[in-house]
Parts: sequence; structure tokens; C-alpha cells
Amino acid sequence: MQTVIFDFDGTLADTLPLVFYAFQRVFKEYEQRNVTPEDIIKMFGPSEVEIIQNNISDHEKIEDAIHSFYQYYMDHHRHLVKHSQEILDLLHYLKAKDMNLAIVTGKARKSLDISLQTLKMDSFFDVVITADDLNYPKPHPEGILKVLETLKADKNHTLFIGDSLADIEAGKRAGVYTIAVQWLSTPQTREFAIQPHQLFYHINEFIEFIDRLGY
Repeated sequence: MQTVIFDFDGTLADTLPLVFYAFQRVFKEYEQRNVTPEDIIKMFGPSEVEIIQNNISDHEKIEDAIHSFYQYYMDHHRHLVKHSQEILDLLHYLKAKDMNLAIVTGKARKSLDISLQTLKMDSFFDVVITADDLNYPKPHPEGILKVLETLKADKNHTLFIGDSLADIEAGKRAGVYTIAVQWLSTPQTREFAIQPHQLFYHINEFIEFIDRLGY
């Protein structure tokens, strides 16, 4: 295996509780609207900026709402997102095998950078594709195909790993081996209408899978 591409939220970091919190505060403050995590998941696809642009009715308040979202996201990251040594160990393990690592996420670059820096993951990835870089969010395969093109990677030696149905569809549409994971506390999808090639519940299961491949 030469290249491993990861989703971010729910795959590399248990950031969904933070995302839910920031959106809930913004919708309460700017729309006087209470939203549940399920409501927010239904909005996923576009970046957080686009979600706010699409759902704040007073257009004059959109920029303030976006600013508030990022302020909440940054201020509450350390106590709402649990640091995972297991994830860091996994990334070290893959880099030690000289694999190219990439991220394809529906997050905007600003929130991703906050998370990568806070969680000390910012030095691992050869390519990072965010919503800011894409015309089409997952389940469209554009982001995965951009990684393959940038790295000149062989799709037959590439894995894509995610926790949502959109991830699984995107990976399979891109023609790469697609793995679903539920190894963090808050995955987006519990049951997959489109079946991944593999489903792992624990990080050590994935490491054993890589070892069995002989890399």
C-alpha cells in the first residue's frame, strides 16, 4: 500500500461534539433556533461556512455568525475534543512505512488547521484537501481524485478511510479500496447502505490488516 487517505471528523479526531456545539451556539444566537446533532448532520456536505450562509436568514449577520462559529470552535476545542494517542501512534506507524498520507474533508481549511495544530497532527500529511479546494463535496469523489493526481498515486495501492456513508460512496466512486471505521466515540454513520470493503471498530484491527498485507 502506497497511499492512505483519511476523512477527518469522526475518523482522525472525535471533533463532532465540538462541531455540534459551535453550530448550536450559532443557530441559537443568530436564528433563535434550537438544533439537534441529527439536524446538523443532515446539513453536512458543504463546509461550515456554506452551512451558515445557507441557514442564517439575515444576510447582514452571516459574517458575524461565521466569526462566532470559529471563535466557539477554537475556544472550546481543548475540552470538547479528546486527544487520542492511539491516532497519533497510527499516523507514526504509517509514516514509518513510508506511506503517503492525505486528508479529504468537508471542513473548511480554517477549522481543519485549528484541529490539526491543537491535536499535534499538522506534520503528518503530504496532501490536505478541504472544502475550500473543491467544487463538489463528498459523496462526489473529486477530493480523492485530487489526492491521487497530486501524488501521482496508483488507485490500486490506495486506501480511503472514513466514518460516514458519504465517505464510503466517495471512496467507491473513486475506485479505491474503501474502509469504514467506527473507532472513535461519535461516528457519523452506524449502518452503511453502501457496503465498504472493510469495517473496523478498533485501530489495532486496521494495523493488523496493514501488517497482513505485508507492508
